[in-house]
Amino acid sequence: MHVKTISGLDKLIFDNRFVKELPADLETKNYRRQVMKSCYSYVLPAQVKEPTLVAYSKEMAKELGISHDDCSSKQFTNVFVGNEFLSGMKPYAMCYGGHQFGNWAGQLGDGRAINLGEIVNQREQRWALQLKGAGATPYSRNADGLAVLRSSVREFLCSEAMFHLGIPTTRALSLVLTGEHVVRDMFYNGNPQTERGAVVCRVAPSFIRFGSFQIFTSRGEIDVLRQLVDFTIRTDFPHLVKNDLKLDKQSYIEWFTEICTTTAEMVVHWQRVGFVHGVMNTDNMSILGLTIDYGPYGWLDDYDPDWTPNTTDADERRYRYSQQPEIALWNLLQLANAIYPLVEEEDPFQRALTTYNQHFNQEWQSMMAQKLGLKQFSVENDGGLFKELLTLLPEVEIDMTIFYRKLANINFQNEGLTDKQLIEPLVDAWYRFEAVSDDYQSRFVNWLRKYTERLRNEDASPEERKKRMNTVNPKYILRNYLSQLAIDKADKGDFSMVNELLEVMSFPYDEQLEKEEYAKKRPDWARNKAGCSQLSCSS
Repeated sequence: MHVKTISGLDKLIFDNRFVKELPADLETKNYRRQVMKSCYSYVLPAQVKEPTLVAYSKEMAKELGISHDDCSSKQFTNVFVGNEFLSGMKPYAMCYGGHQFGNWAGQLGDGRAINLGEIVNQREQRWALQLKGAGATPYSRNADGLAVLRSSVREFLCSEAMFHLGIPTTRALSLVLTGEHVVRDMFYNGNPQTERGAVVCRVAPSFIRFGSFQIFTSRGEIDVLRQLVDFTIRTDFPHLVKNDLKLDKQSYIEWFTEICTTTAEMVVHWQRVGFVHGVMNTDNMSILGLTIDYGPYGWLDDYDPDWTPNTTDADERRYRYSQQPEIALWNLLQLANAIYPLVEEEDPFQRALTTYNQHFNQEWQSMMAQKLGLKQFSVENDGGLFKELLTLLPEVEIDMTIFYRKLANINFQNEGLTDKQLIEPLVDAWYRFEAVSDDYQSRFVNWLRKYTERLRNEDASPEERKKRMNTVNPKYILRNYLSQLAIDKADKGDFSMVNELLEVMSFPYDEQLEKEEYAKKRPDWARNKAGCSQLSCSS
């Protein structure tokens, strides 16, 4: 292990509260095993031969207090691939369990993620730094703990794209090629391929997830469960600690209730932009209501509520777009079961779960009103309006992102428009408008007339309405085919599109006229292409 004092990077202050205050695995050898009564295991990243920096996030670097010069240095690449260590770093992998596709999977843990430690920046914010793809850990089971370029590009870009869309998310600092090759069977169909290895440095206030608590309850290790819950509340929810007093049952219920509300808000944001997580297992649910673990995620091109990007979920479609709110609730129920031994009362948990439903419904109604340019949701007028629209959208292929963006251009003041004039601003949103039946067009125009009448009842100018709509309906999303194009180029050593997408997705609500090609519908060639339509959990 090489510890170096590096100019610039040595200013990072490592607090490492997680390893200081929680029980460690006493076994220090790195081999696959069941880890008992421990929140983490110390483990070092694998050393790699020829690391190459592909890209880094300027915004995240600034947040951490790392300069552009530092990010461009060889030392930065070595540190954030795992070859060198700064003073204060204490690398470890976290222990947790989880339900996968609805079934209890037992111990899971950081199988290909290694935490470098936690820093506190100049604004007293705590950030955990984590390398994904940095080698095997005690939790790797039968895997090698490595990651490939394609999945790493997707994780790096999506983490930052989601942040700029205003969606709660873990962040990404850097993407580094390892210079090594990794064998992966992308679709688990007996066709393994050699791919380029890569490491992403992920960043979050905490990487604790629902499964972090489940593992200890499943094993009857309630003393460790209480330690972890108390640590989590004191560290990440300090506003719930009253006068630094001992935490009690009421504290735990208030904490769980807050998790219910933040989780609801996160999922509403997913639904707003057409994001499908793809693998909402309980080990992939952040305790902070952050989008975490970007695996086989995807974005709706045409509005299809039943779509899932995950090939593993192709038959059951458990994690399809339309079911994400219900799955989040199911996952919260599993978290409630995990912390029940600290409360031993059912009713408070039921009330908190009811809070999730109520909060989600309120936030969803507000979100839909905003997407349609309404000042606020009207119980009398808008429920039916929303329902009718969401019935029409999936009947014919229509691009969700383009539709809502162009809806801001509808002329709602002129009541004398013909059907053709009224629908004209939206025509480009359909994938094959010429094939849309007259009956469908008629029904859609009828909806538009109800919608424009609703808009006329509000005191707002077209300019004001359009401005509001364009702050919630992005023009640019990280479309699946765009990521794949960037991956294909990066695989040949050309990182230009990775960096260009990073820049474009930093301003998703702006017009960016010179970047119009990134706002286009999915091309026909991408309809069924691997990486553009569906993905596996392979990385």
